[in-house]
Parts: sequence; C-alpha cells; structure tokens
Amino acid sequence: MTPGSNIPLPTARVTVDVAAPVRLDVSGLLLTADGKVRSDDDFIFYNQPSGPGVTYRSGGGTAPDAITIDTAALPPGIEKIVVTASPDAAGQTFQGIEPTATLRDADDRSVLATFTPPRLGTETALVIVEIYLRNGQWKARAVGQGYANGLAGIATDFGVTVEEPAAPAQPAAPAQPAAPPRQVAPPPAAAQPPVTPQAPPAPAAAPAAPAPGAGKINLDKGRVSLQKNQTVSLVKGGRPLLSQVKMGLGWEPAYRGKDIDLDASVIAYGPQRNHIDSCYFGKLQIVNGAIRHSGDNLTGEGGGDDEVITVDLGRLPQEVTGLVFTVNSFSGQKFTQVAKAYCRLLDAATGEELVRFDLTNAEPQTGVMMAKLIRQFSGEWDMTAMGEFVKSRTVRGMVKPAAQAL
Repeated sequence: MTPGSNIPLPTARVTVDVAAPVRLDVSGLLLTADGKVRSDDDFIFYNQPSGPGVTYRSGGGTAPDAITIDTAALPPGIEKIVVTASPDAAGQTFQGIEPTATLRDADDRSVLATFTPPRLGTETALVIVEIYLRNGQWKARAVGQGYANGLAGIATDFGVTVEEPAAPAQPAAPAQPAAPPRQVAPPPAAAQPPVTPQAPPAPAAAPAAPAPGAGKINLDKGRVSLQKNQTVSLVKGGRPLLSQVKMGLGWEPAYRGKDIDLDASVIAYGPQRNHIDSCYFGKLQIVNGAIRHSGDNLTGEGGGDDEVITVDLGRLPQEVTGLVFTVNSFSGQKFTQVAKAYCRLLDAATGEELVRFDLTNAEPQTGVMMAKLIRQFSGEWDMTAMGEFVKSRTVRGMVKPAAQAL
C-alpha cells in the first residue's frame, strides 16, 4: 500500500503486525467519530493488552508485536482503530529502521496487504495504519503519520491522558513496561486535533522533517513553489480543485553545452505499489487515454516546457493510486550537464500554473524522480517534490526505485 491508499476488509477479524530491525512498542487506539478515545481504557498496549474487540500480542523481541481487531465485537460508536508504533529504546528515531505493517486475516493468517512508511527521519512514533468504518464497510488505510514527541504525542492527540504531555523538541517513547500512561493529566484542551492523511497535526504534534522542505501545504493562497520532499494537497477551500492536470517538465543544457536529449515519463502504480503501466515517448497514452504524453523533445532548447504529460484525474481507474514523474537521459549524459531542470503542475482547463519544483542540486546520474501524485482515500490527490537521482537511462529502470519511493 501507499500512504493514503485503502482497501476493503474481506473478513471481520484482522491482525496488524509491525516489524522493524529493532524492537518496537505497538499499540492500538479505539476512536469514536470525533477521533478521540472514550476513555483511557480504549488505549490497548503492552500494559493493557485487551479491550472490547481489540487485543495486543507481544512478539517477545523475536517476532513482531501485533494488534488484532474483531470488527464485529467493537462497541457501538467506535468507528476507527489506529495502530501505532514507537521504538522500544527511549528517544530512538525511525531513521534507517523503517517498519513494515502486515495486514492479515486473523483466522487463516493470509496476507491482505503490507505497508512501509517512506522517508522517515527523526520521528519517534508513527500512526501506521487505520481500520475504519465507511458507509457500513470496514476498510484499512495506510497512514504513515510521524510524531517527533514519541508515543506520548500520539496518545495525547487522540485524547489519552499522560502525566506530562511531551513538548515537540523533547522526544519521548515508552521504554519500561512498568510505566503505564494512564495517569491524571491536565485537561483535554492540551490535546491536538485528530490526525488524518489529509490534514497535518497541530504544531505540538508535528513530525520532524526528514529533509528540508518536508510538510504538507495547500493551494488556498495560490501558486506554490515546492522544496524537495514538500507536499501540496491539490485542493482549495477544502474542495477538490482539479479534474485534469498537466505536468510540464523542462531543462536546458548546462553552461551553453550541446543539446541534451532527456525523456520525461510517468509511471502508474496500484495500492500495493504494483506497476500498472508507464507513459513515455514510446507509449504516448496509457490507462485508456487518461494519461497522455506530448511526445519526445530531442534538444531541450528553447523556453517553456520541453515535454508535457496530461493526466485526467477524473478518468483514472480506482486501481491507480500513485503516479511518479521521471526524467531520463537515454544518451547517457549526466544531470550535472543539465541546467534549469524543473517540473510544474498546471490546471489543464485554464493553463494556470499551480505548483512548481525547481531541481536545484544535480548528481552525476542518468535518471531522476521529479515528483509524485498520490491519491488520498477521499479521492483527492497530493503532489510531493522528490528530486531523487537514479542510475537509469530508461523509464524501465525507474519502475522499481519509484515504487520504493511511493
């Protein structure tokens, strides 16, 4: 799965186990429609391993901890269960120890989906997945929301009382089983709003950025200039803004060098990061024409976009949940020989430029992942600036690294 993607649950009983190279503390929280626990009894973890419809199982350090949810046994009014994780060692971040959540049928242990949150940095706790009720159907959604203030930040966010709500600059993760979080605390006003993939948490619970420019913004104030790793939600005023967009990609030879032939492409993926198809100069239309390529530019000379990829978001099949836009040098020239490489997102109906990302740093490689579009569970799309270089002269060689970057 990719962040924001969801799947319907084919069974009433599911288990979410979370594995990482280090030992983790895994927890589950039962939430009502307002995104809060009813009481601290709805916080299921190592020191309180069972609740109505939700149980915790320790892996003992040799197997993943797991949360099992029986949706048929959940109390009335419970509409969501969030599964969280934090490193067992106090203060340890997820940098380099990305966890993988595996969603299983709790009865036959068959795998329903897997999810590895991408690009983690100084986060000390994560909301990894949600099991939620929508229109009478239970579903699972990949989240990957990080916190820099440990499990205490997550607990406070969802209404669980802790002795001292952690400040963002002081990460805290539970390390000793003897220290339960259910203690008298300041009033719930200290809690932040519930977190969803579409809305970043309030500042007290904001995740530390894995790189400069990380974070999500929106289009309410007009055109956005992105930095690497920054995300923009393609909505305005809370409403879906676009039905059809164009991704323009451009470049110039560096230092008045010779013409440079780069190829822009877009790779379409499904909810399991499965490759659906690639649109490039050799295949100008994919997914029944919902994605179209303008054709090959052989020089990069001249102003304006060198190649344009048009995406009809409204016509994309539901199986398409992620798009990665790439540029490759088939002739083998490195991106250190390229100047002014950029991508920009336009409203296809008006031609208005909405989002721009300028590639400011180059590496001696032949491929670069410029940006990605991710479909959210609500149907809206997010765009994230990437700027990740890959050794590949063709889009075919970009399929695997782009899937890993989703």
